[in-house]
Amino acid sequence: MLLFASPSIAGDILSGYWDYQGYLKAHPVQQQLTSGLSEIVRQQPVPLSVKQTKPVTISVVYPGQQVSDYWVRNIKAFELRMEELGIDYELNQVFTRPNIDLRQQSVSLMEAVKNKSGYLIFTLDTTRHRKFIEHVSHSTDTKLILQNITTPVRAWDKNPPFLYVGFDHVKGSHMLSDYFIQRFEALHSYSVLYFSEGYVSDARGGTFIQDMEEEGNYKLVSSYYTKANKESGYKATLDTLQQNPDISFIYACSTDVALGAVDALEQLNRDDVVINGWGGGSAELDAIANNKLDVTVMRMNDDTGVAMAEAIKWDLEGKPVPTVYSGDFELVTSQDPQSRIDELKAKAFRYSDQN
Repeated sequence: MLLFASPSIAGDILSGYWDYQGYLKAHPVQQQLTSGLSEIVRQQPVPLSVKQTKPVTISVVYPGQQVSDYWVRNIKAFELRMEELGIDYELNQVFTRPNIDLRQQSVSLMEAVKNKSGYLIFTLDTTRHRKFIEHVSHSTDTKLILQNITTPVRAWDKNPPFLYVGFDHVKGSHMLSDYFIQRFEALHSYSVLYFSEGYVSDARGGTFIQDMEEEGNYKLVSSYYTKANKESGYKATLDTLQQNPDISFIYACSTDVALGAVDALEQLNRDDVVINGWGGGSAELDAIANNKLDVTVMRMNDDTGVAMAEAIKWDLEGKPVPTVYSGDFELVTSQDPQSRIDELKAKAFRYSDQN
């Protein structure tokens, strides 16, 4: 049920991908375009300047059936910004469960291609996703927006997707490793709970482990690939604490996995084991307020929905669109005053909290 992952990290964590900042440094024009889009995202909307002859067609296939509300909030922010920009559009969306509804995902994706959607918003986490993306890129006119990835695929440099958009997993993981390194200064052991096997686990888990190995004071005693849900996070935590009762902290790679670990720690009365969240959605912030989670890296969630809308507007206006955009993070801990968290929520959920 749970696949044990080797604690050792060999070679480049994300070989085959550009690092976000590395990509921008190697492509100065892209750096200018990305900076321009970042500015626009933070500003009030300016309506579309050209007249549309027909609605834009957009298909969305997201792993949205999770405790994490990132995906649902993302689409709400996207739609509200599209309306503010005065863009006439038709949206077809399908929410699936990560790592489970692969058949439904495939059918929905092929339907989007068959219907000749102008834009397809999808993600890239597994080899199966990658093969589909390459098919769309080479044989259709549909423009691909890849959500939750900000490290361009090197093999696609000459024919990239329309836009990579999300929050840089590597940067967020560095922020969390910095927190743990400052909090635990002497020799400590820890466990890692990955997402399901794939890109997100490599980027978040691999980066964190590498940071801790470089520091030298930390021993990784176990690591598990989960099924990307609460139940598997819960079971992995029970298992790792049975085998390694002396660990100081658990690094979780996603919201659902972290909240499953929280349930296990509560059951075992282990309030001495520190646990993080990843993403800072509503469920995580509630857990932090109740002292169930110790820390999370909080995405300014709605920025990516706004960025997608603004990129489509630029495209309709005939302007060049950047290849990659990453939103901002803030580190949030259980020691933060509620006033700071409320300020961050107002910023992060400025669209998606609207009724």
